[in-house]
Amino acid sequence: MNSKISAQKTNIRQSFTLPVAYDVYFTEDLFAPANPTFKQVFSRKTEKKLKLLFVVDSGLLEKTPGLQEKIRTYCEDILQLEDFPDPIILPGGEESKNYLDHVTSVLDQINKYGISRHSFVVAIGGGAVLDAAGFAAGIAHRGVRLIRVPTTVLSQNDSGVGVKNGINWYNKKNFLGTFTPPFAVINDQQFLRTLEERDWRGGISEAVKVALIKDRNFFDWIKNDTERLVNRDNESMQYLIYRCAELHLEHISSGDAFETGSSRPLDFGHWAAHKLEQFTNYSLRHGEAVAIGISLDCVYSWKTGLIKKSTCDKVLQLLWNLGFRLYTPELLRLEEKEFEVLEGLQEFREHLGGDLTIMLLEEIGKGKEVHQIDQDKMKESILFLEKEDQKIGAS
Repeated sequence: MNSKISAQKTNIRQSFTLPVAYDVYFTEDLFAPANPTFKQVFSRKTEKKLKLLFVVDSGLLEKTPGLQEKIRTYCEDILQLEDFPDPIILPGGEESKNYLDHVTSVLDQINKYGISRHSFVVAIGGGAVLDAAGFAAGIAHRGVRLIRVPTTVLSQNDSGVGVKNGINWYNKKNFLGTFTPPFAVINDQQFLRTLEERDWRGGISEAVKVALIKDRNFFDWIKNDTERLVNRDNESMQYLIYRCAELHLEHISSGDAFETGSSRPLDFGHWAAHKLEQFTNYSLRHGEAVAIGISLDCVYSWKTGLIKKSTCDKVLQLLWNLGFRLYTPELLRLEEKEFEVLEGLQEFREHLGGDLTIMLLEEIGKGKEVHQIDQDKMKESILFLEKEDQKIGAS
């Protein structure tokens, strides 16, 4: 047998697909003894032994007295678990994503308690806590099963139902992260009752975002139901969360779920939003920053002839009616006479690789990807938005 391999035979191509499937559940009072949802999540596991490690948002614990005991009672009485560690408590809000210490605290407990690839990390909290816990789960043993229990509007309708996680590094949003599809997602509407006004309202901006680029009827519904949403009507919010999550998941399943290309349509309005969060040291919350980012990109879409001014006005008025400001002084932050927020365009290019791709608006319900931004027009848009925010506020 000839041991020499010819140059023509040295390449081996491997090709395979990995099926990904997970359920997003909608329930209320998840850890009530009579609620079978949490137990149902584990029905598709094949291992006999169930091992759980909980990570819980500190802000949620403050507003939900007795939650830890309720979780423990459910696990002992309903799941018949004999022994499991106390929950890891992470700080709520962006702080949990700004320091690697919070990720390592989860990794330490995964290591200490022998959480394997057949065990489960159960993350309960807002989007930032889910991101930090999800990142830890994604890199431990090259992937520990993750169950997300989002507790804010923004995480229930957007970030918590997707496949991404990440933490902030080098002063860049989500610079470190993985694509880690969850084992399951459970949306419990009862947790929404604990939210402050800003957090209730903040997640609505993500619904406006996805409606603008994917579903005109949904946009019209938000417009018609604005008063009920602002007044914290539970039924309206549940529909908004369900429809927004549905559109998010449809996009993931039909497009580039792991972003191997150079496009992120679901990040409409986000290139500026991420920089504004950073500039304000995250005192401007994500949903509020997204509302400003959407406003800016809508104005730019009008300034470049993609949409009519009347369409732009309709979007700006809706965001204002929902309780969002359209502008923040950080939009005018300068570095060598240049608007520093424009650095967000370059960071988006780096984050995705390849050409710059920004989603703009062609009409309500339909987005349009562009690969170049006229920076002079964008500067005009920023200055217009400053005046428009004052004008709408005074009217």
